[in-house]
Amino acid sequence: MALVAHFDLELHQMDVKTVFLNGDLSEEVYMSQLEGFEANRKENMICRLKKSIYGLKQASRQWYLKFDKIVTSFGFIENKFD
Repeated sequence: MALVAHFDLELHQMDVKTVFLNGDLSEEVYMSQLEGFEANRKENMICRLKKSIYGLKQASRQWYLKFDKIVTSFGFIENKFD
């Protein structure tokens, strides 16, 4: 923030509270129905996830891969020395 103010730069922020909801899954992931949200007469069935959810081991990696793909499509390159 100090550099932004010093050099009169423009700063953009993004909300990372829901960022993990945007990752596409590259493999099949299943989960049991949440307690209290079971479908009537289908309590023993499981759910197949189409998108990553918070708490999933793959969530941060999937989000990074999607973010990297979009950012590099705009012409940005990775800083190899950071």
